[in-house]
Amino acid sequence: MMRQILFIYLTSVCFLNGQNIDENVLRIQQRMETIQTFTANVTLDVDISFVNIPEKEARIEYIKDQETKVFSEDFILIPKKGLDVSMHQLFKNPFITVDRGEELRNGYTYKMVNIIPTDKKADFSIATALVDTIRHRIVEYEINTKKDGTYIVKMSYDKDTAILPDNLEVEFEIERIRIPLKYMGKDAQVDKSTYKSNAPKTGIIYLNFNYSNITYQKKTN
Repeated sequence: MMRQILFIYLTSVCFLNGQNIDENVLRIQQRMETIQTFTANVTLDVDISFVNIPEKEARIEYIKDQETKVFSEDFILIPKKGLDVSMHQLFKNPFITVDRGEELRNGYTYKMVNIIPTDKKADFSIATALVDTIRHRIVEYEINTKKDGTYIVKMSYDKDTAILPDNLEVEFEIERIRIPLKYMGKDAQVDKSTYKSNAPKTGIIYLNFNYSNITYQKKTN
């Protein structure tokens, strides 16, 4: 009897593990994890109703499993999710996935998948991703964080074979990240009355990445 119970338990665990991780998401995760380092020159444009900010430039340096570094003489504080082109935030904790069917966008059909972390340490509760199952990459995801509200990140790629997105559009809830005026940049023009109001406020940041020095994990036999 004990052997039968153990057999049923192990079979159930194997079944759940096999069914709860979408193979397309797993393949994307594996592709992203091959990236070890890169640098990128970034141009940034901001669309916030109460702020007028000229286009900004910065350089970022990425090393796997380390916090991304940003270098700029005059750079607006942006949500960390906006610089996470490696999508480390989605995959750094154990997770399960739920198939949500298909979604048609701009003439293309994408697979919609919920990514749900199973570790309480994760900084988000759920993400909904649009997956390009042909080119094996994510083109959009909405992530519900525990502290910083909801982000919608849209990505476009210059090449069919590209792993890293070249352009990002990040929509976020301004009041949740509490951007101090001093981080708007010395040349920013701010409507302080609107900024200080309690009305819901959202912002969109457009980022363009020009990559260099990309290194990948070496294949092992």
